[in-house]
Amino acid sequence: MKTWVSGRRSHRGRTLGAAALLVAAVAVPAGAASDAPAAASRAAMGGTARNVILLIGDGMGDSEITLARNYTVGAAGRLHMDRLPMTGAYTTYAVDEHGRPDYVTDSAASATGWATGHKTVNGRLSKTPDTDRAVPTILELAQRNGLATGSVTTSELTDATPAAIASHVRDRSCQGPGDMQKCPGDTVGRGGPGSIAEQSVAHRVDVLLGGGRSRFDQTITEGPDRGRTVTQLARQRGYQVVTDSEGLRAVRPGRPVLGLFAADGVPVEWTGKPAAAGGTAPQRCVTSNPERPAGTPTLEAQTRKAIELLEGKRAGGHDRTDKGKGKGKGFFLQVEGASIDKQDHEADPCGQIGETAAFDRAVKVAREYAAQHPDTLVVTTADHGHSSQIVPLEAEPPGLSATLVTDEGGRMKVSYGTAPAGRGQKHTGVQVRIAAQGPQAHRVLGVTDQTELFTTLRTALALR
Repeated sequence: MKTWVSGRRSHRGRTLGAAALLVAAVAVPAGAASDAPAAASRAAMGGTARNVILLIGDGMGDSEITLARNYTVGAAGRLHMDRLPMTGAYTTYAVDEHGRPDYVTDSAASATGWATGHKTVNGRLSKTPDTDRAVPTILELAQRNGLATGSVTTSELTDATPAAIASHVRDRSCQGPGDMQKCPGDTVGRGGPGSIAEQSVAHRVDVLLGGGRSRFDQTITEGPDRGRTVTQLARQRGYQVVTDSEGLRAVRPGRPVLGLFAADGVPVEWTGKPAAAGGTAPQRCVTSNPERPAGTPTLEAQTRKAIELLEGKRAGGHDRTDKGKGKGKGFFLQVEGASIDKQDHEADPCGQIGETAAFDRAVKVAREYAAQHPDTLVVTTADHGHSSQIVPLEAEPPGLSATLVTDEGGRMKVSYGTAPAGRGQKHTGVQVRIAAQGPQAHRVLGVTDQTELFTTLRTALALR
């Protein structure tokens, strides 16, 4: 019999002693890093953070995490996200226009929850559910307090999760100047702030990395910037615009960076056969994707570069237009692994696991940085649950299923049953994991709500 710990064989029967922590609710998982007890103790003490790195696995519920763990490091192994010393759960429901619970959220309403501390209706971004009034976001507060800010995603930069921290629109579909049909009151012509792409540039977020080039290449049709594309507007406002790994490696702190690495969402890293009615033959995932262009930076590489740029910005490499941003104020960075959700919708377990593994490598980058900068709060969580389930091999699910051969040689059956074949799978309304390390990390313990994450971030950074 083999015991698997973090993807490596260990001696059979090996155990790790329980840590005597001042917070009894903290569980140190098997295979956790040796400094986990000390990290947990530090996190329980509160304090103030200089930096925050918030990592969002879109649609990354407990099933999605378990699938990736089982497949990549083994059932007894641990992912990087498993090693965060403080772990709890939070609720994810949205509300209707009267404030009543809508039990299954979309990504727009859920992202609004942690971005603003307020719940809203599905489809709306950082606006109230009843009066459609803009509510300040954690990124905006960070900027007002002199911090550098960044957003990284594998989706379009105008998609719901990154959009919630950098824009306010009535409907999440209003991504570019040509997409404003559902947001007439937000158009520049009516005195509004414009599309999500326009607002993201206008906010002058220091680092914007992801997909969505087609949205930024739309032409602005109203206001003083009429006739320019949003990309041209970004360049005019000082952004360094890059489109591949080489360009990303070359940029330096001093001016804001807009990285657009795909016309729409960034292609996934892994491929395989999607789930099917009646199941699939056992398969190994293909850890490459011929549709992913060479030169597309990984989420890990984007996260590493974003931290480098933001740290350089705060070290004093800012331009003269950054009035009021003092030296050494720290940064706020949000990183999204978006296509865990998108592959779940497609009932594609290999694509989904590959994106979870890619997200986990970004968590590793964040934790490595925090190990050298203990005044950094790292939080990893999801926006909502999703549809994949691990079921017995002998099960005959009425929906779609696939069987995978894991890295440790076992077979694992994955079932999707929230929509019939040919239609996208649906979100679920379950609570999801939230885990943290660093100043104020103890606030994630127990069962909280998404809106309380906003308070945790604001308190950690002491934002006024």
